[in-house]
Amino acid sequence: MTHASEVHVLDRPVASSLDGHHLRFARRHGRAVRYETAVATFAALDDPEDPRAWDDAVHLLEPGIPFVVPGVTAWPENWELIRMLSGLQLEGGGIVDPEPDPEAVLLGPDDVPEILDLIARTDPGPFRQRTIELGTYLGIRREGVLVAMAGERMRPSGWTEISAVCTDPAHRGQGLAARLVRAVAAGILGRGETPFLHAAASNENAVRLYEKLGFTIRRTMPIALLTHASVG
Repeated sequence: MTHASEVHVLDRPVASSLDGHHLRFARRHGRAVRYETAVATFAALDDPEDPRAWDDAVHLLEPGIPFVVPGVTAWPENWELIRMLSGLQLEGGGIVDPEPDPEAVLLGPDDVPEILDLIARTDPGPFRQRTIELGTYLGIRREGVLVAMAGERMRPSGWTEISAVCTDPAHRGQGLAARLVRAVAAGILGRGETPFLHAAASNENAVRLYEKLGFTIRRTMPIALLTHASVG
């Protein structure tokens, strides 16, 4: 068994976030923990090689909600894989020119319907009704309409994940995503933390953008979406 103290926090970003900055969003049962499902669907196990942790995880399942576990590739036979995503984890200690953006506006709960509409049209990854509560989210509006956004999601100790980076298709090619990533990163660095992010390995355009901004690939990050027969 690998002790948690021997594992880098970025190898267990969900567990580190829910044991720390995001403790108020945690639902734990024994050796398993997950975000409240209205906030995020990510989950973690104290030791993915321990069958008892998977038994505990069953108590956290909800019908119709996948159990999303980054970094695992094996599970007990009574669990069923819905989908396996191939991701990359990038760290941004060398991000170029992080700075606030004069056009960026702070997004809040009242903006969630518009955020969800933009997410549905651009598919940057999961965003739920209360994801906005996880950190600072910034947007750019044109003629009052939200056309680009980026924000903070997981917060493992010493780090903050930049997430929900997206731009309306009609407004791409203007550098809006790059500006917002730099603006969010500026806030993270201002707290004395380091930005990181995840991207689909197949999303070559996004990966190129992040590398141009100074992010470097740290590791591959498989993300398993799982379910269990007990939830129907």
